[in-house]
Amino acid sequence: MQKSNLILPPKTIGIIGGGQLGRMMALAAKYMGYRIAVLDPTADCPTAQVADHSIVAHYDDMDAIKELANVSDVVTYEFENVNLQAAAFLEQQDKLPQGAYALEVTQNREKEKTVMRELDLPVADFVVVRNGEECLRALQDFSFPVVIKTCSGGYDGKGQLKIEDESDIDTACQFADKYRHCIIEQWVRFDKEISVIFTRSHAGEITFFPIAENEHRQHILYQTSVPATVSTEVEKLAIQAVEKLAHHMHIVGTFAVELFVQGDSIYMNELAPRPHNSGHYTIEACNVSQFMQHIRAICGMPLLEVNLLQSAIMVNVLGQDLEHVMQCLPKATAGFVHLYGKEAAKAQRKMGHITFTSDTLQNVHQQMKTFWEAK
Repeated sequence: MQKSNLILPPKTIGIIGGGQLGRMMALAAKYMGYRIAVLDPTADCPTAQVADHSIVAHYDDMDAIKELANVSDVVTYEFENVNLQAAAFLEQQDKLPQGAYALEVTQNREKEKTVMRELDLPVADFVVVRNGEECLRALQDFSFPVVIKTCSGGYDGKGQLKIEDESDIDTACQFADKYRHCIIEQWVRFDKEISVIFTRSHAGEITFFPIAENEHRQHILYQTSVPATVSTEVEKLAIQAVEKLAHHMHIVGTFAVELFVQGDSIYMNELAPRPHNSGHYTIEACNVSQFMQHIRAICGMPLLEVNLLQSAIMVNVLGQDLEHVMQCLPKATAGFVHLYGKEAAKAQRKMGHITFTSDTLQNVHQQMKTFWEAK
């Protein structure tokens, strides 16, 4: 980003999407002195509750996108399913430093995996199919289990199906006939999943947050631990692979890559072109959060050196957990509780998160135990 495009407080940052990621972006930006405009279909969305200006409209409403561009000095987004026409328009207006390309790639699993393969990055074998007949032929070249996914639209385990053995082939073909554009991937028997979260400036400066180790339950992130218990070799391979991808895609802002670890080998899995659930620990555990570093990048400011201040575990608060958390909160003496301001506490819906920090992970686990028993 050229110096003429430096965006300093109290200018306005526009955010497409009003969920919890937008809220935490907004809070980081407000801390720095910026004003916030948000575009979201819900009037009282989490980001609107802390914003200066709210535009209530669907994300593909081009009149609303133009209004957001008019009231904002720079625009970012909190999720990857941003309308590509809208992203291209904002890029042409010189309002979207992240550009449309990262969105185009991460909205489509075929493009995601193809970019990784072309860069010779470690990725599980895959093939794209468009109907049940192609699926049947493709499965002959894989060993079970495999996973079939929609090429677009899936998240938190939605839009995918694990195929355990030959008895599931008909189900896989029905899935392919239903969704048409699908990707079949070899199942990776991994030891653990990790996240590499980084921020890259327009000039190519890049900083990495400490590698995080993730635990999922029912396809939804349950908790993230830092530092991850991985070997030096795994850490080195992961950083090298992600850095190669970051520079190739000319990423601007905070970006997340999920990887599988199998022994001392890694496999790149999914990309997220924005701050990530597994990076929430950075708010308390690092000297600079993934959100503040993101704001600095899109506003043309130099990135801060990242330091891990304490070990940490971040736990998601889902709808079914919220009542228990509220019972524990008045007596708990540890844990940073973040609630997102969502109106309806539905099962499996992310309502907030709690971050526990201490000098060792052992002490962090003790804090967690004390918190959950505090009611």
